[in-house]
Parts: sequence; C-alpha cells; structure tokens
Amino acid sequence: MSRHSAFHVATRRLRRALPVLACAAGALAAHAQSGMPAWKGEGAVRHVCGGIGSDESNAMRAAMKDHPLALLFARNDGAYLADVQVEIKGADGASALSMRASGPVCLIDIPAGRYTIDVTTKEGQSKSQPVTVGGGSKTASFRF
Repeated sequence: MSRHSAFHVATRRLRRALPVLACAAGALAAHAQSGMPAWKGEGAVRHVCGGIGSDESNAMRAAMKDHPLALLFARNDGAYLADVQVEIKGADGASALSMRASGPVCLIDIPAGRYTIDVTTKEGQSKSQPVTVGGGSKTASFRF
C-alpha cells in the first residue's frame, strides 16, 4: 500500500472514531461536572452516598429534592459523619436496603411506603427513625 493510500485509510478510520470519542468524552465530562458519586443498586431501590468535599456536598444537597428519601449523618457538634451502617426495613419488618454510608449524605430511591431506618456508627452508637416515603422528598437526619 502506498504512503498516500495508507494516509487516506487512517484518515477515514479517524473520522469514524471521532464521533464515538466525542460522545464518550461528553459523558465523562457531564459525570465529572455533576459532582455526584456513582449510584448503587438497581430496580426499585438504589442509592448513592457522598458529600465529602464541597463540590460533592453541594451536588448531593442540590439533588436531595429529586429523590424520595435523603439521609444526613453528623456529630452533635455539626461535623459530618461517614462510615455508618444503614438498615431500612419496610412496615412488615423485611429489609428494603442494607448498606454502609460512605459519606454524610445519602440519596435513596425507594418505593412509597412506611419504613424504619436503623443506623449504627463504627463506634457502635445506634439510632432509629420511622419515615413515610411518598408525596415528595423526605429527609431523615441522624446526629450522634
């Protein structure tokens, strides 16, 4: 193959690849700009926890209104708290979600209903709070 033909083949391949690369770069940029960590879970129940760092905290707090349930964890002095074990049980006592909160703010997509949220810090302090989800976003705050 001549040098001229090889150049044209490479140019055609690059032209085909550019739109794909541009879409991938756009998706990565949108995710980076959102400041949100990745969601976990699938189907009717999924969650995301974060809020460490001002950009992520601001993004998480701004998104609270768009999800049925938000959890906030802090110490009594107001300092944010992470690494909290969370158990959410339905009215029938069955587990709806079990997770470890990696940040002080968690957004949870969960079907409407009555739940009990049990949380335990890594130091062993526990708290429980009932919540009814549905008809707007609810926030359950836990201070230790």
